[in-house]
Amino acid sequence: MVDVPPLVVARALPDQVPENAPAHCPGTESDLAGKASACAGCANQDACQSAPKGPDPDLPLIRTRMASVRCKILVLSGKGGVGKSTFTAQLAWAFASDMHTQTGVMDIDVCGPSIPTILGLKDQYIHQSAAGWTPVYVADNLACMSIEFLLPHANAAVVWRGPKKNGLIKQFLKDVDWTGGMADELGADAPKPAVDYLLVDTPPGTSDEHLAVVGCLRESGIDGAVLITTPQEVSLQDVRKEISFCRKMQVPILGVVENMAGFVCPSCHARSDIFYPSTGGARALCEELGLVFLGSVPLDPRIARSCDVGESFVDAYPDSPASEAYTHIIAQIKRLVRKTDTA
Repeated sequence: MVDVPPLVVARALPDQVPENAPAHCPGTESDLAGKASACAGCANQDACQSAPKGPDPDLPLIRTRMASVRCKILVLSGKGGVGKSTFTAQLAWAFASDMHTQTGVMDIDVCGPSIPTILGLKDQYIHQSAAGWTPVYVADNLACMSIEFLLPHANAAVVWRGPKKNGLIKQFLKDVDWTGGMADELGADAPKPAVDYLLVDTPPGTSDEHLAVVGCLRESGIDGAVLITTPQEVSLQDVRKEISFCRKMQVPILGVVENMAGFVCPSCHARSDIFYPSTGGARALCEELGLVFLGSVPLDPRIARSCDVGESFVDAYPDSPASEAYTHIIAQIKRLVRKTDTA
């Protein structure tokens, strides 16, 4: 088991129940935590009874830290292997192509961090200063934070339960200095936040990491979520659950991206469907549920190569149909985020 220092003691989020909790669990924030009849015989009884109650004291610290971030965007997927982290990296590079735009990427896939590799940040480590943890910089205006920067070696497994994952995500939100030292220069009354976009790359599903980041950012505000899927029905079934999660947690959905939508030959540009959209794909799903269909990105073998070597696919292969699709989708996301800012 990997133990990453320095790490604060995890504290449960409001209305959260421990893993393997019995039916009718009162929750860790309740005054009856560990004392109710439902708690009898629960393995978490002693921990819940002795845990601190009341509002989480970390939330004001997170709100203060996130005041330097203008837009916070979650990138979600219902299942793994749909290209979520790849899309997050492309979106980050696109935002950072404007040298006047400060962009941060937070990788909260605690057990399977891939963003550092995709951004070309292998074997990098973070530094700690009086302002907090300093993220690793891809460029002067593009920074990244991931648990991989804290691991003793690249093959180290993170074998953690939910509360410890929540603690790390909290620490990323309240202790990472995304401003790169600009906070003191800007001052508390600065008219423009130091960071324009913070992209949060999440693991598949709707579990601990998602609850943690949404709960911690509730007061700071989440500008929206981009959902990634592939065309086949087995993936769409899972993204429906992600949509349900967003609506239940009141997270605005910017739109849905259909990834791996057919294979495009790099030479002749002929297209073949690899994942057949038997139910109409993401477009039909968006029409059914009243969501914005952001577009489809075809498969291109060079995307995988770009991820392995840590380069921007759009910059390396601008004439690829996949690059054109990325560019169109990213432009839509920028417009939607601007509308959110002015709403």
